[in-house]
Amino acid sequence: MPEGRKPGWRDSRGPRTAPAGRHRVPGWHIAARTVALTVPFALILIAPQPAGAKVFLTRTEALELAFPDCSVVRKTRYLTDDQRQRATEASGVEIDSRLVVQYTAVCNGEPAGAAYFDAHRVRTLAETLMVAVDAEGRVTRLEVLSFLEPEEYIPRRTWYDQFLKQRLDSRLRLKRSIHAVTGATLTARATTDAVRRILALDQVLRKAAAQPAAAQGGRLVP
Repeated sequence: MPEGRKPGWRDSRGPRTAPAGRHRVPGWHIAARTVALTVPFALILIAPQPAGAKVFLTRTEALELAFPDCSVVRKTRYLTDDQRQRATEASGVEIDSRLVVQYTAVCNGEPAGAAYFDAHRVRTLAETLMVAVDAEGRVTRLEVLSFLEPEEYIPRRTWYDQFLKQRLDSRLRLKRSIHAVTGATLTARATTDAVRRILALDQVLRKAAAQPAAAQGGRLVP
């Protein structure tokens, strides 16, 4: 790794981990090549990790970082073709799967948003991100769970922090509200696309949740 570069998922003390002794958020096994979202505001796109993968956080640890001392509810939903198309158009990123898995957080009895996990290719290998979103559709946390490309292609932590408080709009793009990264352009592009995809799906699902059940379409499975 070039001198002065710090992996984006960790600070000077090393990889971020969940606070010791907290185990209220349950873990779930990773499903092979699954596209999943949380409803009303959470999504997870998961892929299996090959041997030798650089794993920095588990999903349980990432959820604990996003929602400490909160309970997380998991549900499964299938998007309608119209919902999937609207999310694709809003994000500008193709969304192929209709399968949605929901991880919503409740803290002190109140809804606290949800976390999304998105696995995608950077150059030839994959990374997995967690994006936490509040009830207003703003990014509240972004973590790198795993990264299979060489570590020098991971931006600094401060670059990832640019996404905090961002909403889905025309400014949420590279060279607009998100700065480009010299030497890590593909990572920056893949990360920005993932955040836009998550926020678009979040937006579609929140709108569906606000409608009467008969008008929502899709299918919800506890």
